[in-house]
Amino acid sequence: MNRLTRCVRIEIPGKLYICRKFKKPEKEGTCKFPLSRLYHYNTYPVIEEKLIDLLEEKFREPAFADCFLVDIKQPSPTKIEVYIDSDTSLTHQTCQAISRYLEAYLDEEGWHGGKYTLDVSSPGVGRPLKLVRQYRKNLGRRLEVNKLEGKPQTGELVEVTDEAITIEFETTIKEGKKKRKQLVREAIPYDQIKKATVKISFS
Repeated sequence: MNRLTRCVRIEIPGKLYICRKFKKPEKEGTCKFPLSRLYHYNTYPVIEEKLIDLLEEKFREPAFADCFLVDIKQPSPTKIEVYIDSDTSLTHQTCQAISRYLEAYLDEEGWHGGKYTLDVSSPGVGRPLKLVRQYRKNLGRRLEVNKLEGKPQTGELVEVTDEAITIEFETTIKEGKKKRKQLVREAIPYDQIKKATVKISFS
């Protein structure tokens, strides 16, 4: 059957989705949109909001007080990814406990409405830092910071406040005909950071 690449606007309050590569419509103005995908788009914001509420409640418990939510993603209608972190160290056992806790509510309340896979894990090395608590956890480590303006800068994270981070790096200063290396510090406000990632040293 011939296929026709088309763009169809699916508008849901607060969201807009562009869907491509539908079968050629039998009649002008009609389109066979996958209902499972539409269901996914409709329920995802609701599921995300409920998961956030559940995690906030769980993190009030003493055993999980140093944990925090980083992100929730649903890359497909049947897969939910929850990324959490800890101010100290995040263990596999903690991720398992959080996963079982969330699954119990998802299954009991029937929020998803079908089969699904729930993954609870840390963001992983190399993923951009998003929260102030993540920056604080990585004090003393090397960061690569891509700013909205200017060149990327790599240096040691030496200070974290609610408004900005400060990194320390080595630069070359010219004095007459001579050059010397000097450590300098640069404060970078969060709203000027495009992306910041931890640099792992294998030396």
